[in-house]
Amino acid sequence: MSEQKTTPLYGYYQEIGAKLIDFGGYLLPVQISGITQEHQAVRTGAGIFDVSHMGEFFLEGAGSEAYLQKMVTNDVSRIHPGEAMYTAMCYEDGGTVDDLLIYRLEDTHFMLVVNAANIAKDFDWLKSHLNDQAVLENHSETTALLAVQGPKAKQVLQQLTETDLQAIKTFTFKEKILLSGVPVLLSRTGYTGEDGFEIYCAADSARVIWDAVLEAGKDTGLIPCGLGARDTLRFEARLPLYGHELSKTISPLEAGIGFAVKLNKTADFIGKAALKRQKTEGLKRRVVGIEMIDRAIPRAHYPVYAEGRQIGEITTGTHSPTLGKNLGLALVASSFADLGTEVEVDVRGKKKLAKVIKAPFYKKG
Repeated sequence: MSEQKTTPLYGYYQEIGAKLIDFGGYLLPVQISGITQEHQAVRTGAGIFDVSHMGEFFLEGAGSEAYLQKMVTNDVSRIHPGEAMYTAMCYEDGGTVDDLLIYRLEDTHFMLVVNAANIAKDFDWLKSHLNDQAVLENHSETTALLAVQGPKAKQVLQQLTETDLQAIKTFTFKEKILLSGVPVLLSRTGYTGEDGFEIYCAADSARVIWDAVLEAGKDTGLIPCGLGARDTLRFEARLPLYGHELSKTISPLEAGIGFAVKLNKTADFIGKAALKRQKTEGLKRRVVGIEMIDRAIPRAHYPVYAEGRQIGEITTGTHSPTLGKNLGLALVASSFADLGTEVEVDVRGKKKLAKVIKAPFYKKG
């Protein structure tokens, strides 16, 4: 068992007596004031998250773009310096290595942001396919990442910088801007379904920024948030979580992120043939939204039944704080994926009625 890691905010968590759990090898809080309260703060005002457990790789060299075009499903040639892109990496059979963000810093210089639990696996995978015209470095240990999310996120952060944040559009970023006097990379991205920003900085500067954001946001309803609210927020917005909606056995097409798979790009990326086959032959299964009709909460890995046989399983499920309903995402046979289809969820040995509904469950107004 490897030793648990901590983020630069560990001292803060000790000061406030936060209960910490292991997530991706890091000690992080599930909640600080309460999942529902934190969730609603982000939907109505703002919240700040410590996501320093995420991995950051830097790629540089003349062959960087060509290399990424081989490794990822999206078309990296479409982004220019100052722009970011969501994509996935696949195995040859179309299963997912990980989903990630790619930031184009300069023409031949990129930052890749990967999931915490996959840092070592992803780095090994990328290194094993690296060409001699690109250099890949893992800066995860020295980079902190904070996310300020919610309709008032811009209002809060604008107090801490002279840079016009309105000029940073969705999926764009600015490097070396000063936030509370600290140089950061600030991107208009997030994982909550709300407007927001993600702040990349040196690990030893994270606490300074965290405290400054809490102070700047105290009159807006901004509160610190844990992993629980991050999960319920991303779930309502139908944003996939690796190990749930995506995995080595679930392809990006099955997971519903086909928008990040460019089968028509020239580059022959790893998994392209398998994904083309899936699309041509038709998906045999897909991730759909589920609403419980009977009183029960669907949880991850609960079996889903129809016509007396198992047709899939829940990938994520919870009581939705925004909608007040018991909802789930489920990977089911495509023949049962139509809206309105009634299914049954096995909740601890009892079959509970549910129906397929449209997802995302929530979209910001």
